[in-house]
This record gives sequence, structure tokens and C-alpha cells, in this order.
Amino acid sequence: MTGRSEYERWLACPTLTQDERAELAGISEDEIASRFFAPLSFGTAGLRGVMGAGINRMNARVVAQTTLALAEQVRETGGAERGIAVCFDCREHSREFAETAAGVAAAAGVKVLLFEDMRPTPELSFAIRREGAAAGLNITASHNTREFNGYKVYWADGAQLPPAEADVIAARMAKIDVLSDIPMMPVEEAEKAGLLRKLGAETDETFLEAVLGQCRGREAIKAASGMRIVYTPFHGTGYRLVPEALYRAGFTNVVCVDEQMVPDGTFPTVKSPNPEDPAGFGLALEYASRVNADLVMGTDPDADRFACLALHKGEYRVITGNQLGALLLDYLIGARTRAGDMPEKAAAIKSLVSTGLAAAVAEAGGLRMEETFTGFKFLAERMGELEAEGWETVMCFEEAIGYLIGGFARDKDGVTASVVTAEMAAYHYGRGMTLVDALEELYERFGRYEEKTVSLVMPGLDGMERRRALMESLREEHPAEIAGIAVASVTDCLDGAVYQGGEKTGESPLRGADVMKFSLVSGDTVIVRPSGTEPKIKIYMLTHGGDCAARLDKLVGWAKSLA
Repeated sequence: MTGRSEYERWLACPTLTQDERAELAGISEDEIASRFFAPLSFGTAGLRGVMGAGINRMNARVVAQTTLALAEQVRETGGAERGIAVCFDCREHSREFAETAAGVAAAAGVKVLLFEDMRPTPELSFAIRREGAAAGLNITASHNTREFNGYKVYWADGAQLPPAEADVIAARMAKIDVLSDIPMMPVEEAEKAGLLRKLGAETDETFLEAVLGQCRGREAIKAASGMRIVYTPFHGTGYRLVPEALYRAGFTNVVCVDEQMVPDGTFPTVKSPNPEDPAGFGLALEYASRVNADLVMGTDPDADRFACLALHKGEYRVITGNQLGALLLDYLIGARTRAGDMPEKAAAIKSLVSTGLAAAVAEAGGLRMEETFTGFKFLAERMGELEAEGWETVMCFEEAIGYLIGGFARDKDGVTASVVTAEMAAYHYGRGMTLVDALEELYERFGRYEEKTVSLVMPGLDGMERRRALMESLREEHPAEIAGIAVASVTDCLDGAVYQGGEKTGESPLRGADVMKFSLVSGDTVIVRPSGTEPKIKIYMLTHGGDCAARLDKLVGWAKSLA
């Protein structure tokens, strides 16, 4: 199938709407290739793409095709009565896509639990577990820019789809013509037929109870009544529950960024609704300067990611995802120990590309530290395995500002991270310290750690080939040195092989992902992998001790030279 032939098939389709036909009329050959060269790839993270007409775009037809495949799998695995929980975020067309998905699932004989309005991703994960649903889906593109939307799929444990199930659903999708007239039941009709139930305030309340159950420092919060917080949801789903959770936890000086408290999928006040980019906090920092806030916090549009800045010596300092992960873990170990509820078999989980400082903190606190591939589906899977062995996971995190505290959900949770970070800041506020002071205290105990991620953006069809070629070259010709530092060993995580001096010397337990890990004689690590959601190659550099900042600068230069 060529892009041109599929494009012409769409134009000839009698059920094409007037809007679809107008959008596709007269587009260039390059645009035809972009929209029709191949379907959006379905994997364990579901789908994500630019909104528009075409098989390589997010639209109601692709949503219907995907949902029918998901519903068939749920039905054939005995989950039709348990149903599918359906959620959506603030983006343009998100409600439409969610209602399309709900209607297709109901028409296929699978019960639906549809959130009455936009809700945070972690609440969906929580609801799947609480309601005993067979699966869940969320219409969201997380932190991507406004032109994107996505379709996240979850399984019965509340975690993102396992690889085996993803493969089955992808195979089912391939057999469903995206232009076919897929049966769909209107939401109102499905509700009257008993095939659809709305989720709303009751689910919010039980979710908030679970979130607040992670607070173990209420006295510290009361003592830090003078601490001021500024919060922004970046126009997204955190606008309701995050301020409410902070208020119920006991925080009284919380100022919300009014302009960004309005849900809006066009994100009119930010270039990108990604809290990982400090530039997005411009408006929040204006508020913070006016009220002399001690802490500035933000969640992304579906409120699964969380980031913060702390006032330190008159300026607002970004606390990176790696730094916050280590700080939160250290705080939780201390808070739970002081509260007397630290489990005997306690664990923490981080991704392969996240800071070694967290591992040092876990070891000092007597916790078992586990490491997985990037992606919360892997962290959640390991969490479930540990739980089955009698271990309680105190926290999971990955450097891309994703944190999971508590066992009631199985995905990143920006709502709980907001409350626990504020509580941690209150605890250190009571000690006369900022979060930056607390971080320096960790460095004094464990040595300095510095990390940096470089993203090489390679869009389009040629970018796909460049990404493939770069990974292939690193896999076939291992560099003897990186930025002038000798490579001690290379781990190819595709098959788990470990090499030293060009010879295979062992195997890693982590395998099955397109990731290359280079361990340097300096003790530093460089990890290279393609992004799972964007047209990028991501290069992670993790350094420790001595002149680690200087070495990091050299490694960053090497990473950029690969573009």
C-alpha cells in the first residue's frame, strides 16, 4: 500500500464527511505521504499522533478501529461484564474521541465506565482497580503540544497494556478497515441499555482519600503555615483535584495561576504544556514573585507528570526529575520511619536512565532498589511482581518527572506527587531549609550526582531512517571512548548481551528494548534509545563524584555531535 493509493481510497469512500473531504482536498504529495504512508503504530503505550484525517493521524475513525479491537480482546478474554473504563483530558476532540470509544465498546457488547468529565490519568488507573474493570483507555497526549492527541490503553491491574496483549490488539486492528462502518451506540442509548455507567464525584472522593493516605507529615504542614505555594495545571485536568488535595492536606497558602486554571486544549498561555520545560512556568513565576512563594508546582495536561521549582536565596531553582526522585525517596523513608509504618520488606523502583543517587538513598535506608526500562508500564509490572512476593514499594520514579507513591494506582501520579512534595517542602521549611538545601544535604552524604538528557529530533520519514541508522551504528561499532573517556563495557539491551573490549562477557537481566548502555571507566553512564512517543533519539548522561559537572559537559558535546 502506498500513501497515494490509500489517500485515493479515502477520497472515494462514500462515508467520508464533508469536513474530512475538505481537509484532504488538494494536499501536497509530501502531506499525502505523511498522513497515509502507514497506520499509527499501536504498542504498549497505545497510540499517539497529530490530529487530522488519515491513517497516520489521530481521528475518530482510528479511535473507533482501535476500540473495536480492544473490545474484541476484552470480550474474548471474559471481561465484557467487567467492562472498560474510559477517560479523557482537556485536548481538542478528547471528549468526542472518548464518547466514540465508549459507543463502539458498548455496541460490541462490552460494558463501559465513562468518566463524566475530564480527569487525571492516575484517577483512571485507580478506577480500573477499584471498579474491577477488565481494561481502561484514556484519550490524551500527555505533555505533547496542542496538535497531538493519543489513546492510552490499560489492563486490569491499572497499568499500561502488557506487550503480549498489545501485540494481539495490534493484530486485530490490522484486520479492521478504518473506513468501514464500525457499529457505534450513542452514549445516552448505551446508558439506558445498562451498557454504560458514568463515573464522577464518588470516584473523585475515593481517589482523594487514597492520595491523602500517603501524607505522613500533617504536623509539619501545620507548623509550616507560612509557606506559600503557587500551582498551575497548564490548562489541564489537575485544575480541580490538585488544589482540593492540597487544601484537605492542610495547606492554606496555595495560589493557583488563574489563567491556566481554565481547561483549554489549545494551551493559549504556554508554547508547550510540558512541566519538564522550565520555560512553561513563566506565568507561574510571575505569580510566585508577587506573593513571594516558597514553592512553584505544575502538572501536565493529564496530571500524570509533576515538576516544581523552589525559592532559594532569592531565586527560583528548578528541581529536576532526578533530583526530586531522590529527595522524595529520602523524605518518604524518613517520614515512614518516624510514623512507624515502614514495612519490613520495603522496595523502591527506578528506570534505567534515572539517577544513581536514588539507589544510594535506598541502600542507606535499607530498601531494595529495582531497576527497569524506561516507561511506567515496566515499573508498574515490577511493582506488581514485588507485591506478589510480599514487598511493598515505597515509591517508583523515572527522571522524566514521573512518580508513583502508594499502591492504589499503577501509573505516574502527579496528584499525589504534588501533595507529598508540598509536605516534604513543609518538613524542610520547618528545619529552616529549602529543597535546594535538602538536595545539597544529600550530596554531602552520597557525593554529587549530575545528569543531563539530550534529545535529537529527527522528524518525518527520513528522520525515521536516521534514527534507525544511528542505533544500528552504535550497536554494530561500539565506541572505544566517549568524549575522551574510555568505555569499560557496553550493554545491548535488545538481547541483553554485555561486551568488554569487543568480546561478549555476560548477559544483563534487562533485555527486549532498543537501548544501548555504555559504562565508562570514570564510573559515568551513557544510555541511548529512541523515544517511544516522539520522533527523537534520547541520550542520557549520568555522572557521579569528583569533577562530574565538567565530565557531563563533555558528554553533552559528544551527544549533540551525533545529530
